[in-house]
Amino acid sequence: MNEATLDCRGMACPHPVLKAKEVVDRGDVARFSVIVDNPAAKENVSRFLARAGYAVSVSEQGETFEITGNRDATSSPCELPVDEAREETRTAVLVATEFLGRGDDVLGGKLVVNFIGTLKEMGQDLWRLIFLNGGVKLTAEGSAALDALRELEREGVTILVCGTCLNHFGLLEKKQVGETTNMLDIVTAMQLADKVISMA
Repeated sequence: MNEATLDCRGMACPHPVLKAKEVVDRGDVARFSVIVDNPAAKENVSRFLARAGYAVSVSEQGETFEITGNRDATSSPCELPVDEAREETRTAVLVATEFLGRGDDVLGGKLVVNFIGTLKEMGQDLWRLIFLNGGVKLTAEGSAALDALRELEREGVTILVCGTCLNHFGLLEKKQVGETTNMLDIVTAMQLADKVISMA
């Protein structure tokens, strides 16, 4: 089994994860390190390697993070469970703004909170909530939507929050709900969904 090192400094999401995926897909690398220079990439690469069956450790030096993955010969990547026959539809809702509609942002802010609070009426069909761009603000400290989002998460809805977007708005440490994620996970979720509702 081989070793590899990837220098992904200066790369925006999802490139560090995609580079790591290329190494994992080769199947012959038991140990490799990925060097990144932002917290969102650190979280995304760490989570990806853990899902791929690697034991992950992270070292930090200044603004640089080195994520190291180790996997022995007996380990295998985590596989997604095969779905049994489903009666419900897997619906993903993409939220790319902190306001619903245009015209008045105060009204739009109230409407988006009402929208999120009403999503529970979709029942088992609601599968993923995906937050991008200004939508990530709804998952952060001070958001009026947090109670409704926490309730949805408790009921089994997966909430994906764009790490690059959180980083852009300075909210990475203020996120209160959901899983910090990357564009690869978001695109995969949209591909696996039976239906995608976009609120942009």
